[in-house]
Amino acid sequence: MSEDFYEVLGVSRDASQDEIEQAYRKKAAEYHPDVSDDPNAEEKFKRIRKAKEVLTDEEQRRAYDQMGHERFEQADKRGGFDGGPGGAGAGPFGGGGGGDPFGGAGGMGDIFEQFFGGGGGGGRGGARQGADLRTSLSITLAEAYEGVTKQLNVTRPERCPDCDGSGHPPGADSQTCPQCNGRGQETTVRQTPLGRVQQTRTCSRCEGEGTLYDETCSTCGGGGITREDASLEVEIPSGIESGQTLRMEREGAPGEGGGPEGDLLVEIEVEDHPDFDRDGADLHYTLPVSFPQAVFGDAVEVPTLDGPVEMDLDAGVQSGETRRLRSKGMPRLQRRGQGDLLVHVQVVTPRDLNEEQREALEAFAEASDEDLEVDQTFFEKIKSSF
Repeated sequence: MSEDFYEVLGVSRDASQDEIEQAYRKKAAEYHPDVSDDPNAEEKFKRIRKAKEVLTDEEQRRAYDQMGHERFEQADKRGGFDGGPGGAGAGPFGGGGGGDPFGGAGGMGDIFEQFFGGGGGGGRGGARQGADLRTSLSITLAEAYEGVTKQLNVTRPERCPDCDGSGHPPGADSQTCPQCNGRGQETTVRQTPLGRVQQTRTCSRCEGEGTLYDETCSTCGGGGITREDASLEVEIPSGIESGQTLRMEREGAPGEGGGPEGDLLVEIEVEDHPDFDRDGADLHYTLPVSFPQAVFGDAVEVPTLDGPVEMDLDAGVQSGETRRLRSKGMPRLQRRGQGDLLVHVQVVTPRDLNEEQREALEAFAEASDEDLEVDQTFFEKIKSSF
């Protein structure tokens, strides 16, 4: 996983707070150690959470953009961003023990405290919708023509059934988190050339809950999430095409803080058909005809997805010619009517002739005794018929 926090979350450097929060939820659902099969899921999850904490804090994000990843990480380890051993004066803009040049009553430090918060903190994070999940489903062309209800089996993250997503047994003893005093957030103060800046972030010990418990749920390991198999019914409308996606609301990953589930996005793949080629709402079919049929014309049977139909072949039809059967193609999704069936004629040259057939053709050739004029587009038509 990349070290750069923007790349960790998969967002651009000018991403908004909402975009960063949304990207975090998706990544967290993918790499949560309790649901991910990735052997490095725990480490990746830590990086994802760290990236989100930095990029959703205005001051930290500004410092990160100015300093770059490596210098920011070094400063953070010295305590400049987490209230660690370096203290308020040890951050990247700190003076290291020289006091607050703008401190005191009415100073710049007091103004910064008014804008960036002071004292009590802002409380716990609100409810958030769960991440959307993706899967795929394969159907036949006939099913796409008619519309169908399919059974879909998925394995997805769900709230732990034993602790209802809390991460601890219902009867576990609890205590107020001593690190954040039950607020769910930590406050740190650091020194900058413009004064003392106060920052608030999710408590790293209770992860924003404000409460610590003496027991961990044995089913989910304290994460509140388990991976479960689910069987769902998917209503597939007639006329759907490969690559189109159906959205199943509230069938995705569980939300945070009591928030609703995300959605399940089902990408449809329509299988190839042995007889028909699809082009949007139109279907293409290659019709083999014998030499006599091509010469004399005939009434032939043409298959469609709605059953066979009869079509008249004119005498003298050539290979590569196309006949259009109106409204015998695919239904148009969410629109009226149907596409067409385009029938491409292919005259089949006989291979194994008996003696009688050979004599008849030889007599035909002698009786014709004429130069054949070849249509300039003949070979193009042959090519397109395949």
